[in-house]
Amino acid sequence: MSSPLVFIDGDQGTTGLQIHERLRDRTDLRLFTLPAAERKDPRRRAEAINACDIAILCLPDDAARKAVDAIVNPAVRVIDASSAHRTHPDWTYGFPEMTPGQPERIANAHRVTNPGCYPTGAIGLLRPLLQAGLMPGSYPVSIHAVSGYSGRGRAGVEEHEGPGSVNARAYQVYGLELAHKHTPEIQRHAELTQRPLFVPAYGAFRQGIVLTVPLELRLLAPGVDGAALHACLARHYDGMAHVRVSPLEESRAVKHLDPQVLNGTNDMNLSVFLNQEHGHVLLSAVFDNLGKGASGAAVQNLDLMLAH
Repeated sequence: MSSPLVFIDGDQGTTGLQIHERLRDRTDLRLFTLPAAERKDPRRRAEAINACDIAILCLPDDAARKAVDAIVNPAVRVIDASSAHRTHPDWTYGFPEMTPGQPERIANAHRVTNPGCYPTGAIGLLRPLLQAGLMPGSYPVSIHAVSGYSGRGRAGVEEHEGPGSVNARAYQVYGLELAHKHTPEIQRHAELTQRPLFVPAYGAFRQGIVLTVPLELRLLAPGVDGAALHACLARHYDGMAHVRVSPLEESRAVKHLDPQVLNGTNDMNLSVFLNQEHGHVLLSAVFDNLGKGASGAAVQNLDLMLAH
């Protein structure tokens, strides 16, 4: 029996390139991409996606929808790295650590939507707390995140690494219309009943994310404190290979968060910072926007699907 054929559609962008890099030396699968002359040929792309076992789509949203529409072979399985299907009820959300049973759901799925980079951190922090009843779904959640410039795709890389890089901005807050496309994804999969306030930014480093969520204990149920929030996260992620929760003692010694510390990995580190005197808690997630936030997550989902 031949090894599974994996087709990467759109392997020229930042996510696709890293997925190809992570898979190219694998001997348990056959990796396939289209040559440059055929990448924009709809007929050739349709042939390729219908001939593979699993397709990984690294495309703009509209192109990803068209690629899925071109599938007529019922045996073809899909991992979509775009945001086209992240809130679609018929697609399985590809965040294995999100909830018990999610790895099995991904393994059995025909259509898996890869999480967004920012939502991976936000949902990773919030979903366990809401599931445990430690936070109400109506909590007024505010999320701030800073990503490396590769989060902008090739345009960000060109700005910071191309001929005009001397003029690249060191830091930029964006999404000021407060309607970032990741917000509905965060609300749905964190199980928030109210839309969160999400403010993203880019820094002058290639990749990596620090995402933070501030909480006020006075808005939580009586008796819920920072230690209880930390214990909930620690229980939820206990024994998981790619998500670590820093012990409270370790977090107390931390003076800064480095967005680049997990670059090149598929890992995410969660922390809880406490100020009991003021009743304030800060939740944080640190991970690689091109790792656990994109290509690493896609490969993790692929491995789950290949094992089924």
